[in-house]
Amino acid sequence: MLIEKSKKIVLKLGSSTVVDKKGDFKKKWVTSLIKDIRKYGKNKNFVIVSSGAIALGQKYLKIKKKKIKLEMSQAIAAIGQIHLAGEFQKLFDKFRIKTGQILISPDDTEQRRRAINVRRTFDNLFKLNAIPIVNENDSTATTEIKYGDNDRLAARVAQIIGADCLIIFSDVDGLYDKSKSKKIVKKIENIDDKITSLIEKTKNNYGSGGIVTKLDAAKICMNSGSHMFIANGKKDYPISSMIKKNKFTHFFPKISSLDAKKKWIIGSLNSSGTIKIDSGASKALRNGKSLLAAGVIKIDGIFNKGENVFIIDQNNNQLARGLSSFSSEEINKIKGKQSKDIEKILGYLSKSEIIHKDDMVLL
Repeated sequence: MLIEKSKKIVLKLGSSTVVDKKGDFKKKWVTSLIKDIRKYGKNKNFVIVSSGAIALGQKYLKIKKKKIKLEMSQAIAAIGQIHLAGEFQKLFDKFRIKTGQILISPDDTEQRRRAINVRRTFDNLFKLNAIPIVNENDSTATTEIKYGDNDRLAARVAQIIGADCLIIFSDVDGLYDKSKSKKIVKKIENIDDKITSLIEKTKNNYGSGGIVTKLDAAKICMNSGSHMFIANGKKDYPISSMIKKNKFTHFFPKISSLDAKKKWIIGSLNSSGTIKIDSGASKALRNGKSLLAAGVIKIDGIFNKGENVFIIDQNNNQLARGLSSFSSEEINKIKGKQSKDIEKILGYLSKSEIIHKDDMVLL
């Protein structure tokens, strides 16, 4: 099976898989997971993306409220994160496995330079034979700048480190179809309207996600060349269980030939704006050319040089996404103009392409 052949595996553990209804850390279940990691971990690098900091913080502070203001949840997360990392460390130590903690904010993955630094940190932890324990930096995250759930975070981590697969352990066996018998959809190669119609928008007490966020994660993985699985995290020895019982939903990657930079571009969580282009520019992009100012019709949004933007054709179809060589203000001044006139219009020397082909991925 793919999991046994993979060299890099990201495991995403939801709050309900590591914290019970009383708010206690599930030591027995995590111990069974560690035994699975030892069983399948030969010549592999594992990463664990774990939720549960806020739940453990609430238990420690004896706070039972379900609705907590953002500022207070940040403080609770800061307290709970120490307990979460400590619990993992104590259990892994029993098996003589080293762990390291990485707290990530969206800026760490959505800015190219910082994403490269994140990759290096993971690589160095692997060299030390340590398993990174990852969580969102909830203590400083805001509603405006936030993953919102660890499914998308795990997918972004999988993309950045070049993981072969991401396994999301949830409270279900996979994505179910709409039949009376509720069969698991075993293989998904494209997330279309038929797949999104299967979503049931339900959440548990602790989790911030649901199937919606798992499909978002699957899109990131599929677009960046990683396999993704949704499997049941309620069972002990969860990796062994999903393999033996053959119960999971498997999302297959669409792209494997892109370089690391382009995988990072297509896996971006957000887009800062939109550039609309004419038919001539659309044809040029499909033929592997860069986007020039002459082909730009209009832009939407405010963005700076280097930010990730969508490119749409004259019929508003998403054609590509890429890193803009100019700010939105600059593009407004030079759209529809010839490249040779850009320096004269802006008053300074600059690139000739709005988005270079090396900084662009066709969708």
